[in-house]
Amino acid sequence: MYQLDIMLKKGNNLAIRDRGGTSDPYVKFKIAGKEVFRSKTIHKNLNPVWDEKITLLVDTLREPLYVKVFDYDFGLQDDFMGSAYVYLESLEHQRSLDVTLDLQDPQYPDHDLGTLDLAITVTPKEGDLRDPTMLLRRSWKRSSKHHQSLRLSDVHRKAQLWRGIVSISLIEARGLQPMDSNGFSDPYVKFRMGHQKYKSKTIPKTLNPQWREQFDFHLYEEHGGFIDITMWDKDTGKRDDFMGRCQIDLCQLTREHTHRLDLPLEEGEGMLVLLVTLTASAAVSISDLSINILDDPHERHQIMQRYSLLKSFHNIKDVGLVQVKVIRAEGLMAADVTGKSDPFCVVELSNDRLQTHTVYKNLNPEWNKVFTFNVKDIHAVLEVTVYDEDRDRSADFLGKVAIPLLNIHNGERKAYALKSKELTGPTKGVIFLEIDVIYNAIKAGMRTLVPIEQKYIEEEPRVSKQLLLQNFNRVRRCIMVLINAGCYINSCFEWESPQRSIFAFVLFVLVVWNFELYMIPLTLLLPLVWNYILVSSGKDTRQGDVQVVEDLMEDEDEDFDKDDKVPGSVRPDSHILEDMLASWHFEWIRVMVDSERKGFMNKLYAIQDVCISVQNALDEVASYGERIKNAFNWTVPFLSWLAIVALCVATLVIYFIPLRYLVLAWGVNKFTKKLRDPYTIDNNELLDFLSRVPSDVQVVQYRELKLEPGHSPNKRKKNNPG
Repeated sequence: MYQLDIMLKKGNNLAIRDRGGTSDPYVKFKIAGKEVFRSKTIHKNLNPVWDEKITLLVDTLREPLYVKVFDYDFGLQDDFMGSAYVYLESLEHQRSLDVTLDLQDPQYPDHDLGTLDLAITVTPKEGDLRDPTMLLRRSWKRSSKHHQSLRLSDVHRKAQLWRGIVSISLIEARGLQPMDSNGFSDPYVKFRMGHQKYKSKTIPKTLNPQWREQFDFHLYEEHGGFIDITMWDKDTGKRDDFMGRCQIDLCQLTREHTHRLDLPLEEGEGMLVLLVTLTASAAVSISDLSINILDDPHERHQIMQRYSLLKSFHNIKDVGLVQVKVIRAEGLMAADVTGKSDPFCVVELSNDRLQTHTVYKNLNPEWNKVFTFNVKDIHAVLEVTVYDEDRDRSADFLGKVAIPLLNIHNGERKAYALKSKELTGPTKGVIFLEIDVIYNAIKAGMRTLVPIEQKYIEEEPRVSKQLLLQNFNRVRRCIMVLINAGCYINSCFEWESPQRSIFAFVLFVLVVWNFELYMIPLTLLLPLVWNYILVSSGKDTRQGDVQVVEDLMEDEDEDFDKDDKVPGSVRPDSHILEDMLASWHFEWIRVMVDSERKGFMNKLYAIQDVCISVQNALDEVASYGERIKNAFNWTVPFLSWLAIVALCVATLVIYFIPLRYLVLAWGVNKFTKKLRDPYTIDNNELLDFLSRVPSDVQVVQYRELKLEPGHSPNKRKKNNPG
């Protein structure tokens, strides 16, 4: 075992790869075909200075260190700038050696591509240095005075602790270049900061779009970093058109202050307007089981005071805190050919992501780690995923659980059965967790009425025949509810049941004769009260709806497995297309497919876009219908109580305040909102509330599976390496 301490110093006279006569270089280190390090990107510089130090552990010095330099191009394939080898066997031990590498391109060996300056120290080590307290080879180790950064797998780099939050408000763009034949464009914006990505919505047919979107990035580098921004024109059936790029240097921005940035688009036309705020890091931490803040009575008291009702209007975004103890797992799937696995655990809350170390060659690993997150939305879902580490490729999925924060019982050590990727069925193994959530109920209620935080871009939507059929059946169920309600009302008019018709007639006369506007929210309270009585008395009707959706989803796992073979693509299968055409009567798809003006691939892409749009539209319609139902049937008691409070307040306001005053106040607010805050982000409080209510599909995904007997939270299995 050897320890390599490498200082990546600088580059000299590197190759030009960009139009402006510069490059955006970064460096990759590989050993035995495995990437072990990637440096930060130095923008627009042919003589970059990195001064990055890393520490690597290697089993042997026989494999050379392969160094490659690339030019970073956001949205495009990065350009190769040269490579070189360092033969570790030839280096003297326990001495820092300065190394200058001449970069070469194997295809053009005569080209001068510049040099890299390194300093390398090789130190022999005895024993196994895989310390279980380290964030191991597929993560970043937290930088400190005593520990240098350890660059690991790109797939799970998100485990690094962040030092701050970058809040970005995408406001508008002006004077964009027309890209379509109609003289307009359909612009959208992509943001990228390291591995973090965000894609805005598309604004159709405009050269002066207004987005009014807000999102957050994690700031990992103490001295800032760069955010790369590109703008694109959305084109259906062909590749989107590039409209320009710009960049934000966070080093130039002061913290705890909102900056308005008017950024001209390079390689394009127009101006992009943003609001950017840098804030200090939230209370995010990783610790051992023996050291955690909530076990300290003094620390716990301070946290309880911080989220007490007396501080409900202080720092509204800081809703609460969640502490997750990842204890151990049992009976995991064997992912390696040896019948073993190298499991590690990733804990995610919205866009916050941390992970444990890896336990090698074990199906019953013990991690004993404590993760602490700040809660920005009490309706967020905690996702815990177990992976198998593979040195030469991306990690293998072993299992996953999703736990809504509002379903957590504080201090309860509990075993959760692992589920499949889509959370629709069981997989092998259980994981033992202990979770505590402390939050301010008033802050949580106020945050419910603002837009929900969007997750970073992870994968493109894909077409699934099974998912399309499932969404169609969900929409049909919602429509049938309305049809049945209409038939019931019509039966009163038809006097099919004289008693029912007489009662309905008397009720109609009384309500119409005595109707007042305040009765509308009062009427909406009735189903909430009725369902509360049913749930309290044990006559719960929710399980029937969940069972129907579960039946619709039972074959989805198999379908997703088939789709995973070619992610994001449409299988050119005639049966799928025929089923689509027969089921939906999309005659205009037939015209598009038969058109001789487009190539075969363009036809497939166009069909894929249409299918994805239909699939997503059906899902959205069905989800809203299910969420309205679940808001009234106490699926999430917190939201149902919030609805009761809101309806009671609305009833009192309408009862005591004349309608003309309410309409006047609403109109004045709407007309002056733009004048009071030109960059305010518009939202609809009702839709924001409904976005927190789970659909029936989400209810199935979040439901805990029944455990087999023998999985006790306090009973430990012997750590069998096999």
